[in-house]
Amino acid sequence: MSGRRPAPVVMGTVRPGWEGVRDAFARGQAEDPGGAQLAVRHGGRTVADLWTPGTGRFGYGAAPDEAAGAPGAGSADGGGVTGSEAFRADSVGVLMSVSKALVAVCAHLLIERGILDPGDPVARHWPEFAAAGKAETTVADLLAHRSGLPAYTDDPAGLPQALLLDPAARVRALAAMSPVWDPGKAFLYHALTYGDLVGEVVRRVSGESVGRFFAREVAGPLGLDLWIGLPEREEHRFVPQRAVRPDPTPGQVAQAVERAGLAPDDRLATSLRASSAELGRATASFGTRRGRAAEFPAAGGIGDARSLARLYAALVGPVDGVRLLSAATVERARSPRTDHLPQPGVLRRLDGPHRSRFGLGFELPRPGAPLLGEGSFGHAGAGGRLGMAHPESGLAVGYVCTAMTWEPSAGPDPRWMPWTEAVRQAAGLGGG
Repeated sequence: MSGRRPAPVVMGTVRPGWEGVRDAFARGQAEDPGGAQLAVRHGGRTVADLWTPGTGRFGYGAAPDEAAGAPGAGSADGGGVTGSEAFRADSVGVLMSVSKALVAVCAHLLIERGILDPGDPVARHWPEFAAAGKAETTVADLLAHRSGLPAYTDDPAGLPQALLLDPAARVRALAAMSPVWDPGKAFLYHALTYGDLVGEVVRRVSGESVGRFFAREVAGPLGLDLWIGLPEREEHRFVPQRAVRPDPTPGQVAQAVERAGLAPDDRLATSLRASSAELGRATASFGTRRGRAAEFPAAGGIGDARSLARLYAALVGPVDGVRLLSAATVERARSPRTDHLPQPGVLRRLDGPHRSRFGLGFELPRPGAPLLGEGSFGHAGAGGRLGMAHPESGLAVGYVCTAMTWEPSAGPDPRWMPWTEAVRQAAGLGGG
């Protein structure tokens, strides 16, 4: 006996010529303790719609007493999710930072309609934002993680939970903050604040919260099961995520920041510590009905792989007569906006081929997240979720998982690599 685990049960359909994607999906999920969905569209039509309930080694299929104790399994406010439900084709889950692309789409719709411009000062639409040296910060700076506002507060403990769950309080905090670096002169990932920065501009321009705007202008016309703020009527479909390793403690985060060369009282150091604490609180809240209902635009989107693929397909071509963005808008969105910039302060010493790359609101290919290769764009999310498209080939992909196993510092998620190569080959792009 080889000792290899049997391939997981993979359900769903593939079109002729795409069978290799199903086999590759099975290989990629072989060691995954959770469930996953993979949807692929090519030229606007669905070519793969696959899912696996998982191996039963982690939450799904486990005994109720095992599942109930898993991180994020229960609902502290009576949400009714126990975590023992099987992951199904129609299940939905937290998308983490894949959500940022949903917010970006809203901004680009307004840009395409001529009522917003990437070069606009943010304060033109959000006057309070001009405070504390931010009068010249542009909408493009927000979309490309260049605004110097990676946290809501200078307190290394981060914004308290009560304020973090209040969208208006988060927006007020950002308006009052002074940037940690000169906006537009450096970039660093804005894990949570991105959603409120861009989302508030969408609200000021459209008159609706970004969640409501997305529902009306994007999800509704396309029939997507994607939400920024999960409706209560959809709670029965929600399956929680599971962490396979404990979150770092505040002390461990502080040590990591110091190892990067930052003094404990350096403002960038306190912002990094605050951002980590805030992200941890927000992620924990997604295990509650209140957290799922709240609009956390940067990380709290909820949906399935099928809808992600349909969304990305409608960005690069028509889907049932609906195309969201023009080719010119997509070209602007995927044009590099940070390749020429350093990371702030001493973090520039860590710059290298594995650092993040951003267009306007979307991630661009890099070794740690190669997406669909050169020319593709999309967004990954904590734990391994992924949405992406390749305009030239007409490919659009959504991947949703329940086990948070991806470790970005280690490179691409091993679950992605087999089926990503198979998708590229089936579309005639070759491997890699």
